[in-house]
Formats: sequence, structure tokens, C-alpha cells
Amino acid sequence: MEVAVTGIGLVSPLGNTPAAALAAAIAGRSAVRRLDTPEAARLAAPVAATAVLDGSIAFEPQKLRQLDRIGLFALHAARDALADAGLAPGDVDPQRAGVFFGTGMGGTGAVDDSYRALYGDRTDRVKPFAVLMGMYHAPAAWIGIETGFRGPNLTYSTACASSAVALGEAWRRIASGELDVAIAGGAEAPLTLGPLKAWEALHALAPMDERDPSASCRPFSRNRRGLVLAEGAALLVLERQDRAAARGARSHGRILGFGLSNDATHLTRPSVEGQAAALQAALASAGIAPQAVDAINAHGTGTVANDAAETAAIRLVFGGHAGRLPVSATKAVHGHLLGAAGALECVLSLLAMSGRVLLPTMNLDEPDPACDLDYVAGCAREGVDVRIMLSSSFAFGGCNAVLALGAA
Repeated sequence: MEVAVTGIGLVSPLGNTPAAALAAAIAGRSAVRRLDTPEAARLAAPVAATAVLDGSIAFEPQKLRQLDRIGLFALHAARDALADAGLAPGDVDPQRAGVFFGTGMGGTGAVDDSYRALYGDRTDRVKPFAVLMGMYHAPAAWIGIETGFRGPNLTYSTACASSAVALGEAWRRIASGELDVAIAGGAEAPLTLGPLKAWEALHALAPMDERDPSASCRPFSRNRRGLVLAEGAALLVLERQDRAAARGARSHGRILGFGLSNDATHLTRPSVEGQAAALQAALASAGIAPQAVDAINAHGTGTVANDAAETAAIRLVFGGHAGRLPVSATKAVHGHLLGAAGALECVLSLLAMSGRVLLPTMNLDEPDPACDLDYVAGCAREGVDVRIMLSSSFAFGGCNAVLALGAA
């Protein structure tokens, strides 16, 4: 059964509407900035990509008090996705509609605030909603409450592949006939002091480019030195293609298949074979040959190990076709949203296909012999027909998820 994407909702560093996010990505307009928060002085690399959302406009004060920043992002994006799909809760059989959500770190703001109160301020009082705000499943639960969807309501936490896994699992449920509609994607809000310092200690973050902080993330470039953290949410409405057509819904594109693999080798070191297995599984799931793929939205974090491994995996799977395959890495401009990255990059891939454009990989100013593919460096390519694209998410812990996407 074919699965269409009929709704998109975003809260992202590139903007909070699909049109704004696509325009920024096409222009290569980076949202990576020097942080101006009070904690920035305590960071070795005070640079990130932040999202802007005034929750007081959309949410009543009582609900705001129960939402961590991640929940705020997720609920806002879910509302927009449903509106974009032209669906009201009563339009869907609630037993045949589900929520599939991904996050790598959950409500870090609530956790950070509680620890600060306990260990910094030396008080025994924490917020009464601390548990409900910090738990990983809170955003999905809120989406379920708002929509009334009574089918599966699941949260996936597979590090940086979380929202891609959520989308893939939602696709499986609809393609198999179990569900008619799903809201799927993810959110992340890791830009609080605790997570920032933890990532800093891991030595995975890029140092800030002092001349141009927006150029700090350099996927596939020889002078790449790490990733840049970001926050935001991307939620999509997935729907049976025949149901969407019957109600005259607009389609942003289709999910054709989903590949999943596990490296089972190392917590942080990527495996070429593991990534290749996920790429091959996505092709097999969609029933397409490697030569049928027109482009790839890469995981492309800007770390030395990942970008070289990803290049090798693409060459392993696509053989001679790899040299003709455009590869985009959009994290250069929107940063790494961790568990929400796969959903945002899925959205950008679908929008790019609809707009007949290949998105650029920015800041690739030094070619690397280990990264020798066509990375659409520096400038978008417009007027290009892309019918099939893969969107890859490769995570710490070895979880590899690849979505096979089709044009509308």
C-alpha cells in the first residue's frame, strides 16, 4: 500500500514553515550562530543553531507550565502538520491513527533545571511537573491527547536516528494496512548547559570558526572538525495514498521504503558495512535498483570519521553509479538536531524534490581524498528532476536508518 506525506509541520533553525526552511536551505543561509546565552562563557565552542518560537502565542499558560521546550516544539509542529494536511481529529478513525515520535535526549531543560535546583541552589524543591516534562515520551503523549488518536503511540530513542526510525515504523504500519494515518517525526531541545558540556567532553563538537561562526560545520570538507548542535522539531502526516487521493489531499511526496541496520561494533565509531546494510535494506524495501536513485540526503555530520565512512558506504552500495549520484549534507546550515535530524532532513528532501532542486552542501572548501563524491558543493542546482531520493540517519550506538522517498 502506497504511503503519502500529506502534512508537514516545522519548528527549525531555518524557519518554522516549509517554505521558509526550503528557501534558507536552497540559499545556503546558515542558522549556525554564536550563542549569546548566559552559559555561553562556560563553553569551549559557544556555537549552535537555535529555533525561535513564542509559545505564549499558541499555548495557554497552564499548558505552558507542563511543557518542556521539546514538548513545545513537538506540539506546535504537530498542530501545523495536521493543519497542512487539512485534517481535523474528527476526520480520522481514532483506532486507525497513531503517533510515532523520536528523540535522542528528551526533556533536557526540565532535567537540567531540577539538577541545578538540587545541586546548585541546594534546595529540596523541584518543579511538580519535572518528571512529566522530562520524560522522553511526553511530547508523543501530548500529541495523542490533542488529536485523540488511539492507535499505537510510540517513542523511539535511537540517538541521532530516532525520528527517522519513527517515520520508518509509521510507514510500516500504514503500508501493511494496520493504520490509515499517522503523525510521525521528532523533536530535540539539547541546548542547555548540561548536554552542551557533555557533548563538549565527548570531543564531537566543532570548534567555533572565529572569522565566521556560521561556517563552523563543514561536512565532507578536508578541514571538517566536528558537528554543531541544534534544536527544533519536524512532524509529518503520513496517510494511505488512496485515502489521501479520495479526499483530494495535496501530497508532498511519498515514503517508498525503509532500511534499518545495527553496526554492533562500537558506540561512536561508524561502520561502513553497517551503513551500507541500511542503504541496501531501504532499496530492497522500496523494490528499487541502486541505479534508480537520483540523489541522497546524507547524514553528513561534519565529523572526520562519519563523513569518510558514509562516503565509503555509498560507494560500496552504488558502485559505478556513486560517482554520478548527487549527495547533499544540509547539517552545514541547520546544525545537528540529534534525534530530530532525520525528520527535518526528510522534510527538506521531499520539499527539494517538489521544487526540482538539489540542496547545497555548504562550507566544503577543501576537497578530501577520502570524500570523493558529488556533494553539490556551495550552490544549489535548480531545474533538476529527482524522482527517488534516500535520506540517511546514522547514530551513535550503531543504529542506521534510511528512508527511501518518492516525488509526489
